[in-house]
Parts: sequence; structure tokens; C-alpha cells
Amino acid sequence: MTPAVLDDRLWFPDPRLAVKRGPHAGLVAVGGDLSVPRLLLAYRSGLFPWTADPVTWWSPEPRGIIDMDRFRVSRSLARTLRKCGWEITFDQAFREVVLACATAPRPGGWISPEFVAAYTELHRAGHAHSVECWRSGELVGGVYGVAVGGLFAGESMFRRATDASKVALFHLVERLRAGGFTLFDTQMVTPATAQIGAVEIPRTEYLRRLADAVARPATCKSHQGDAIQTAKSLYTNPADS
Repeated sequence: MTPAVLDDRLWFPDPRLAVKRGPHAGLVAVGGDLSVPRLLLAYRSGLFPWTADPVTWWSPEPRGIIDMDRFRVSRSLARTLRKCGWEITFDQAFREVVLACATAPRPGGWISPEFVAAYTELHRAGHAHSVECWRSGELVGGVYGVAVGGLFAGESMFRRATDASKVALFHLVERLRAGGFTLFDTQMVTPATAQIGAVEIPRTEYLRRLADAVARPATCKSHQGDAIQTAKSLYTNPADS
């Protein structure tokens, strides 16, 4: 298959037409822009961008997801949740989280200035969200992603303290469960996400779940608002002591 070339029209090809083999396996289309309407259509269609110059749109086979009902809390993470005393906030430092993810050491960093600007606009429009972990006023971990209906597409996370990104993920999963989300997309499974229960599913299964998820009403807002809370407030399991 050859990836489609996009123009100014707002459309995407069927993600099942992605390149099937080679270094570009999963590539669906090239071109277009990173505007809010196009990004929202991409996520609704099962696609996500990976580069900005040119803009490329992907649908990997298989697809990584986190089964929120099987989120794994290891003994070390449970200990961190109980004892760290970090402050957890939601949507209080979105751009700072994205910038921290962009500068975190990892192979093939893709969060360019264009991505920072585009996802900041998504956040301002109410479609992108972040979880922040603070220690003595310092941002030590976080995660951000995009919400469309009952889909949450996790984009990236970072840590400056042991388990900080996993603590952020734990609080995010609790928020998504409470808000009615049914699909947590991770795009691919990494060693870090595999440790907390990320799995791979076929693209066709992902698209089936996606169609159901984006049609559902869901919210990232808590009934109590987004006040600061401690990292241990949502996890107290004496069995893990």
C-alpha cells in the first residue's frame, strides 16, 4: 500500500489501508496539518500523528492499549503511592508536562515545537488533558493525552523521580474509570507500559472498540473539581505493606 497524500480538505483514508510492511508499516497518510479539527478527526478515525515536517498519520498493527480493569499496581508502586506524599493535580500544568515529555531522554523523540503548539491548542479547546505529580512544588512526573468521547489516547509521560510517571498513570486511570471512559489507547506497548498492564490487540479489534468508545459520553472532570490531592488518597491497600 502507498500512503495517501492529504490536502486542505478535512478527511482521512481507512486506517486498514496502512502500509503493511517495512520501516513505514502502519503509515496511512502524509500531509495536512495539526489543527484542532484535523487532530480530533484523526483520533476518531483511529489515527495519530508522529512527525510534523511532513505531518504523518499512523495506525499501527497491532495496537497498544491499557485495559483499565487490569491496571497493575506492583508492590513498589503501591509503596510509592502510600509513602511519597506527592501532590497530584489535573490540567494545572499541561504545557509544562508536554515540554517535560519532549525533553525526556528517549529514542526518536517526536514532540517537536509544532506538536507542543498543536496539543496546547487541543488543551485550550478542552480535548487534551494532563496529570501532574509535584514534590515540594517541583514537577517530578506527568502524563498527557487526548479525550474524544469515551476514548483517551495517551500521548507521552515523563518522570524525574522513581515511579512518578506510573503514579500519574494510576491517577489518570482512576479518573478515566470514574468519568466513563472505555478505551485507553497507548498506540504501542513499551517496557514501561507493559509493567502496568498494557497489551496489544489487532487493529480491527481496536477500531471496533474505538467506534463504541467515541460514541459514549465521558468526562475527565471529577465531581469535586480538580483540587490538589495526595498521591496516596486513591490507593490504600494494607496487604501491600
